[in-house]
Amino acid sequence: MKINLSGHHVDVTSSIKEHVEEKFSKIATHFPTLISLDVILSKEHGKHQAELRTTYEGGRISATGTDDVMYPAIALAAKKLDAALKHRKGQLKANLHAKPGMTTPEIAHERIQEMELS
Repeated sequence: MKINLSGHHVDVTSSIKEHVEEKFSKIATHFPTLISLDVILSKEHGKHQAELRTTYEGGRISATGTDDVMYPAIALAAKKLDAALKHRKGQLKANLHAKPGMTTPEIAHERIQEMELS
């Protein structure tokens, strides 16, 4: 999985790059069809924010994490992304299963109409 890491009012250091790669290595192994992940780190009004965007099986998925410190914000966003990907995967698996057909119970008045009462 390719990780596109960028910063907005944040210097992206090598330690931040290593932390991001470490956090998303688990997600990459659980969802091997993920091709790329866009990570935008920003700092506004004293709060750090990690914004994640990706496309999984035709669905656009995004997650954000906000905290006073950068590393917990990244961890929170990773946790939210993992949950969103699991949800999307569950939706796709549910669509594969055959839904039971609608069966109509026999209604008494229909049976009476079929009977010859004369």
